[in-house]
Amino acid sequence: MAKVKDSGISEKLATLTELQKLHSKIDLIQVMKGELPIEVSDLEDEIAGMEIRLNKMRSDMVQAEEEINNRKNTIKDAQALILKYDKQLLNVKNNREFDALTKEIELQKLDIQLSEKKIKEANFSIESANAALKETEDKLEIKRKNLEVKKGELDKIIADTEKEENELSSKAADVEAKIEDRLLTAYRRIRRSYKNGLAVVSVVRDACGGCFGRIPPQTQSEIRQKKKILTCEHCGRILNDVDDTSTGLVSLEYGDTE
Repeated sequence: MAKVKDSGISEKLATLTELQKLHSKIDLIQVMKGELPIEVSDLEDEIAGMEIRLNKMRSDMVQAEEEINNRKNTIKDAQALILKYDKQLLNVKNNREFDALTKEIELQKLDIQLSEKKIKEANFSIESANAALKETEDKLEIKRKNLEVKKGELDKIIADTEKEENELSSKAADVEAKIEDRLLTAYRRIRRSYKNGLAVVSVVRDACGGCFGRIPPQTQSEIRQKKKILTCEHCGRILNDVDDTSTGLVSLEYGDTE
């Protein structure tokens, strides 16, 4: 990276002021988008989550159907075995064989009872899942329509402002290249500290254009002389001039939220 040529304080302040103007215009474009980017992202996340839940519901229903089919086959097999054992009871030769067959019949009857219970539970699970599935699908459809509207609004704003934003960003990058690293780092740090992004402001009516804290006359005199870069003792913003309302840096349309 080429070394930035050192310049006087007046020129440094002018460059910082130019950069602030560009960034403030970019910030206003972002304000036009409002919460739409966040809303679109949140809706996309919600829809993705709902689709995962729907797939899980459908998978659970398939498993419940398989459980029912398996249990029905178990009942069928158990009934066949009971018939078989009943016939064998007619030909038993001793009590030991009778007891063994009777026990097997009881076990098969228990299997049938258990399977019938499981089938009942699976049917109830399917009924509940169907109700939840319908409710979730209805909500998902609403979310998708809402997302379509929000994305349409955002896409229109982006289409209307993208060219301007790209041009402003390109100009801002060119201006940043003229500012020494230490000063640029300080400027960026201050910008990040405030939601409205104002790092460079004027003194208007004896007050800081950023936080409206009072600026003493001696400090105002030093600002006018432009012998050094001064910051507001209240908010830390860079003070570029006194009573110069032509810069448009006093405030932004969306106000100053610290």
